[in-house]
Amino acid sequence: MPPQPPPSSFSLGDRAFAALGAGRPDTATLDLLHRAHLSRHLLLLRELRLSATVEPDWFTRLSTTDPDQTRQWIADPMTGLWAAHALRTGAAPDAAPAPRGGHRLTAHHRDLSLRVRVDDSDPLRRSLGLTPAPALTPVQAAHWSACLDEAWRLLVDRHRAAATTVAAVLRVIVPVLPDPVAEGISATSAEAFGAVAMSAPVDGRSLAAGLIHETQHSVLNTVQLLFPLVEPGGEREYSPWREDPRPASGVLHGAYAYLAVTRFWRDEWRAGGSPAGGFEFARWREAVLSAAGDLLDGGRLTPAGERFVTALRAQAAAWRDDPVAPETARLAALANADHRARWRLRNLAVTPGDTGRLADAWRAGQPPPAVTSRLSSAPGRALENSHRLRLAHARVKGDAADRTGDGDAGAGDAACVRGDHGTALRSYGEALVKNRDDDAAWSGLALVAPQQALRARPEVVRAAALALPGADIVTLADWLSG
Repeated sequence: MPPQPPPSSFSLGDRAFAALGAGRPDTATLDLLHRAHLSRHLLLLRELRLSATVEPDWFTRLSTTDPDQTRQWIADPMTGLWAAHALRTGAAPDAAPAPRGGHRLTAHHRDLSLRVRVDDSDPLRRSLGLTPAPALTPVQAAHWSACLDEAWRLLVDRHRAAATTVAAVLRVIVPVLPDPVAEGISATSAEAFGAVAMSAPVDGRSLAAGLIHETQHSVLNTVQLLFPLVEPGGEREYSPWREDPRPASGVLHGAYAYLAVTRFWRDEWRAGGSPAGGFEFARWREAVLSAAGDLLDGGRLTPAGERFVTALRAQAAAWRDDPVAPETARLAALANADHRARWRLRNLAVTPGDTGRLADAWRAGQPPPAVTSRLSSAPGRALENSHRLRLAHARVKGDAADRTGDGDAGAGDAACVRGDHGTALRSYGEALVKNRDDDAAWSGLALVAPQQALRARPEVVRAAALALPGADIVTLADWLSG
């Protein structure tokens, strides 16, 4: 493991730590995070000097480079990535540091400026976790510049506190290839404080939301270097932001990033009354509260982690009384329930032994035995891909087009999003008659069925239905619901 800054060198008072947990770090706290990462970079360089793979004269060249250039190179986010990679691989640097390549952009609005380097050339940019885009064309570089200007005006005008944090933290943007499933993808690395990897934004508002999101990850990465928040080990759990199970540290990362996203959409909605903003605010507010509650109840947090997440949850809870339109609230709740149902069907399974016991009890006319759903080892990471979510977004925006998709499940999705549960039930049932293993229909059924077993544990009803191909699914669900 790369060396970490000595914890005794960095401290925060209770009030500053609570403000940090609530996503409102002050200037002194942000300065502390920068000093911590500079300290980490220096420790990494010291470890490199002590290693046998680095020639001593490399550090001689480093010390004779222009002092300002050397300081900038040491503090650069990609230096942390480079040094950690060199320690892991034993790859010796072959040249003294030089100014890094890329497109240097400055966005200025009112009295606040953001200066970033759009890095499309560093060989290590792949280490941020996503596939880097090729070198930008002049047209693509101009698009990034225009979106950054638009995003910065929006942040400074409507989200001043977030703009201050982004300006203090963000130093590098690495363009990456888009994913066909998602509108935009992004990532950060704990080894590159102040660097984010992002696909090209659609517009300034999407870039603003993405920068806020990823800046929060950068902040939390550094907080966890200084103050351990989560105990090691533990089972992977449900996360409202991922399709795969996540450790407690991953759930915390999601909750902290989406706390800032929730604040962004709350302010957008309050400023302009945008139904889309109200939908995003309502959806992520409840997701953050749910995840924070799970973390506090899960027993995996350190004492510092409990204080941090308590402040996080209190901030989200303070927004719970902010009213949104009833239809917007319904669609937001539907989106959250949809994600959880699809997650359970994707990641949880009933063992063959328990499935056999269910089938035996059904045939014998006995009550259903208790069974346990266990994490499946097969599914990996995937991006959210829900037809119902796309329909919900369209409905929130007032899109009159009713794109039902293919087959009975697609028709059920359209009815589900409209709130027509009767039609949705029939459509999903017809889809499952044709294909008893249709996960899109199972997850839709979990949203509109009256049976508790389908709503809470759709993977158990599916397992029983697959083991009993002649049984009626509704009757099975009634039996499993007790």
